[in-house]
Amino acid sequence: MRIVVLGAGFGGLELAATLSEKFGAELDLTLVDGGDAFVFGFSKLDVMFGKAETAAVRHRYDALALPGVRFVNATVQAIDPESKRVETTAGSLDADVLVVALGADLDPAATPGLVEGGHEFYTVAGAFGLRDVLDSFGGGEVIVGVTSTPFKCPPAPSETALLMHDFLRERDLLGSSRVTLVMPLPKPVPPSPAASAAILAAFAERGIRWRPGRLVASLDPSRRVAILDDGDEMPYDLFLGVPVHRAPEVVIESGLAVEGWIPVDPHTLETRFPNVYAVGDVASVGTPKAGVFAEGQAVVVADRIAARLRGDDSTSAYDGRGVCYVELGRGAVAKVDVTFTPGQAPVGDLEGPSAELVADKEQFGTSRIARWFGG
Repeated sequence: MRIVVLGAGFGGLELAATLSEKFGAELDLTLVDGGDAFVFGFSKLDVMFGKAETAAVRHRYDALALPGVRFVNATVQAIDPESKRVETTAGSLDADVLVVALGADLDPAATPGLVEGGHEFYTVAGAFGLRDVLDSFGGGEVIVGVTSTPFKCPPAPSETALLMHDFLRERDLLGSSRVTLVMPLPKPVPPSPAASAAILAAFAERGIRWRPGRLVASLDPSRRVAILDDGDEMPYDLFLGVPVHRAPEVVIESGLAVEGWIPVDPHTLETRFPNVYAVGDVASVGTPKAGVFAEGQAVVVADRIAARLRGDDSTSAYDGRGVCYVELGRGAVAKVDVTFTPGQAPVGDLEGPSAELVADKEQFGTSRIARWFGG
């Protein structure tokens, strides 16, 4: 059975690793991605704030050593979910089972003035490029702003505001600086009241301004002001933006998407097309767009594919659970364990914050790299 997986992020890598572990060289899985390396989301902030070097956080796909998995470095140009045929810059691929894990595309140009007058930190290139920008920053008004919903990793803007405060403190720039976070959410992490309370307490302690329930609609580079969706204007010296998120155009053109994203069965991750699945940020599942949720979804899809390969019936179902780490600055990390159940309010627990969870977070990353890349 030919399995084609589009996208080598959390979801694609975990799915490939799980099936490789089960079937080894007997597996026929093609993993396609347009990039040459995987980068954890939290590693982007490490590079941005000078805590890690670029080379150390880029895990090259040509180092993948998963039996039965062939990696193809190519751009996906067309998807036919009916025939499960995929056109790429490296040629055509035909599948018996197709998994779409292409994530979300980020579009800074969709927010007027962002490209000309600000910086985005959600793409790898944007975050890495900000390292030099921050190195030359002399202080002033800093705005961390979200420009649309939905957006990946809801805690990330709060983390960025706290790490930016650390950055300014370490450079003795707090006397001439202030950090403001503009977010559309009513709380920093709505599924976890405890995590939201911890973040808001950290904001209050540091004097970080919190503007909930608002989006940044545009920037005026000539006046150096951010214009919110209610018309309010906020002056800035440095703007760090979360850009507009969209499903990749190739997904929209394929007919898989409905209202912008791919609808799936929340328990099986199967689309309305038989033997076509979608996992991660590109799918509408009812969970946040974050790597840990893509990973959990990929495990379920892998189990269902494995059952088909063995001729069994699968009862594996996605439970909506994810565990993520939240940087609270000053060397402290918290861990949020949250479960999203369709038709019910999410339930989340908080551990920490503490310095001990820093090692736990590092182990989370190293264990995935060892599993996916063998090192």
